[in-house]
Amino acid sequence: MGISIPLFIIFILGCVGYFVQEPNVARVMIFFGKYKGTCKKVGYFWVNPFMSRKKLSLRIRNMDIEPIKVNDKIGNPVLIGMVLVWRIKDTYKVVFDLDSQSLGAQTASVSNAALQNFVRIQSDAALREVTGHFAYDQTDSNNPNELTLRDSGNEINDLLEKKINERLAMAGMEVVEARLNYLAYAPEIAAVMLRRQQASAIIMAREKIVEGAVSMVEMALDNLEKNQVVKLSNDQKATMVGNLLAVLCADEPLTPTLSTNTKSE
Repeated sequence: MGISIPLFIIFILGCVGYFVQEPNVARVMIFFGKYKGTCKKVGYFWVNPFMSRKKLSLRIRNMDIEPIKVNDKIGNPVLIGMVLVWRIKDTYKVVFDLDSQSLGAQTASVSNAALQNFVRIQSDAALREVTGHFAYDQTDSNNPNELTLRDSGNEINDLLEKKINERLAMAGMEVVEARLNYLAYAPEIAAVMLRRQQASAIIMAREKIVEGAVSMVEMALDNLEKNQVVKLSNDQKATMVGNLLAVLCADEPLTPTLSTNTKSE
């Protein structure tokens, strides 16, 4: 009887040391405050029952960063949202370099809420830093290669991913993908900027219309002279050009007017 009790206690302690580990899961081994390594293997294992095991998920995680208001390069308030895909890379840094109280030092697993809170704060700061160096739309018409938030999505995403990785590396995490998923002017200037975009679109459309009208007038004059349909003086050509441009560039169909005045010699 005296021997069975110690054996039973040893048996219970031995059973505590067994654990099952799934794919993409790691356990950080700590023996009386000293780091002893990280187990990333899959299967059924036994370790010293006095060794604490911090469980970490190495699986890919997705986070939707709500739109935040930032000022772009020229000071316009813009709402920007982002989708972030991240995962744990260095288990040692996650457990020992982040605040142990917020990560649940007395529990067998690391708090996901604490990790997500850290990632969200750092991602928010990186998003403000990166987007603040670019304008929402082109500010210089003479520079077609200007990077903007609206037209340079891939370049902005690459810069954003790099900047967030720099911030998360201190805590042992990495970004798999960072991508803007929402971009709009802030409500206080949205109406004004919409009118500005509409004006720019109208100007571009007018340029195309005028360019096409000029080419059509040139073609008409060349065909008249080539086929010797009629000989026109410079004044008559100028009048014809003005009439054709008015017809071709008008917003509404024009009604032609025929002149019946004749001159007798």
